Amino acid sequence: MSHDDALVRSNILHLPFADAARSVRHVFVRDYVTQAEIGVWEHEKDTRQAVRINVDLSVAETAEHHDDQLANVVCYNDIVNKIQAIIKTGHINLVETLAEKIAEMALGDDQVIAARVKVEKLEAVEGAASVGVEIERHKHP
Repeated sequence: MSHDDALVRSNILHLPFADAARSVRHVFVRDYVTQAEIGVWEHEKDTRQAVRINVDLSVAETAEHHDDQLANVVCYNDIVNKIQAIIKTGHINLVETLAEKIAEMALGDDQVIAARVKVEKLEAVEGAASVGVEIERHKHP
């Protein structure tokens, strides 16, 4: 008997992204490259290195329309500015920690119901384009 993965129910919940039936909008930041003090190795201390960050947010749409007003939406520029604020707080040991802090920041917005964050170090492993982590977090009711 063959195993059909499509028939197996998974306990993994994925972000709904844009979903009209659930009134969910997808807001994202793609391939944001910046410098960060990050890493556990001695040669990574007191130095900055390139990281690439991707953020995908599931945003609940309200009954009222956004009325073409920035104040009524989750602003991707605010997301980038808040990422920079997190990075400027000082050295972070793990990419996992940076990803968690970004997800926590995003979920702090009342409209954001879920966040997927990917953090990649671009210069950490010779021969690898990048290494890193991707996490997904959901707002707990």
